[in-house]
Amino acid sequence: MLYFSTRATATAGHSAPAGRRFCDILLEGLAPDGGLYLPETYPQIDSATLNRWRGLGYADLAYEIVSLYVDDIPPDDLRALCRKTYTEAVFGTPQITPLTRLEDGLYLLGLSNGPTLAFKDMAMQLLGNLFEYHLARQGEELNIFGATSGDTGSAAEYAMRGKQGVRVFMTSPQGRMSPFQQAQMFSLMDDNIINIAVKGVFDDCQDLVKSVSGDLDFKRRYRIGTVNSINWARLMAQVVYYFAGYLQATTDNGQRVSFCVPSGNFGNVCAGHVARMMGLPIDKLIVATNENDVLDEFFRTGVYRVRGTADTHETSSPSMDISKASNFERFVFDLLGRDGART
Repeated sequence: MLYFSTRATATAGHSAPAGRRFCDILLEGLAPDGGLYLPETYPQIDSATLNRWRGLGYADLAYEIVSLYVDDIPPDDLRALCRKTYTEAVFGTPQITPLTRLEDGLYLLGLSNGPTLAFKDMAMQLLGNLFEYHLARQGEELNIFGATSGDTGSAAEYAMRGKQGVRVFMTSPQGRMSPFQQAQMFSLMDDNIINIAVKGVFDDCQDLVKSVSGDLDFKRRYRIGTVNSINWARLMAQVVYYFAGYLQATTDNGQRVSFCVPSGNFGNVCAGHVARMMGLPIDKLIVATNENDVLDEFFRTGVYRVRGTADTHETSSPSMDISKASNFERFVFDLLGRDGART
């Protein structure tokens, strides 16, 4: 499987940049042209495969899906990484993502059973193990530069703490995180975890990360990577729980399921979009926002109006206090027929 930037395009006298393998993009985040990586195609899942997956535990389901996108890690190693990640010891339940029936036709998929009680543990725990594995294989080290409004930071730090060859530098908006998540992050004493409070909002932190990620020479010189949802590996890991939720909620593949997803940076619901593109019988993906409703406005009006810092509301759900949804570019790329120039 090869990966291309959402902004990749051929110019006069030059062909489009060559595709890259999974491990080549694992540590990078943004592409050199500022775009986001996506696979050259979405593997298609037929009904027979879905039926076969109904009997799998979460770790083995994760392997089946992730292996469709990763062909430069030996299968036995990749399966071992998935089984190391998704355990009852880490997530507190053998189902990993238990499904609770609220009433007929309405279910709650539990994604907050990981070490930090945030849904981002679902992908971040796998990312930590992938990073450590790949860095050890290459004999390299990595400095992770990230941005958080709460749950990304704590999930990343708990996934990377103690990992060999990895150091984490996490920016967060000063005074704009929940006290619980701030305590989770700032109480860690691991030598490889460094927290940086920034005067501003989350988008200011994210702009710092994008600026560094866009400086290819600087990034390579100091071995800088990212764990924000601009990293394809995180989004890929999130695709798994859409399949897991569907398989738990249905008894046959003729049934369709809608997912209502709290949305800030558009990473979570973008994973649902990928799952649907793969053939998962999803009816609707419902984007739920708080007062920072740039995504809601787009899907209602067709206008994507990025807000400035002054127009970003501080709410009781700080992880959703985002005015520029980074992963939205991936959706737009698909929406425009994968035309990098138009994106």
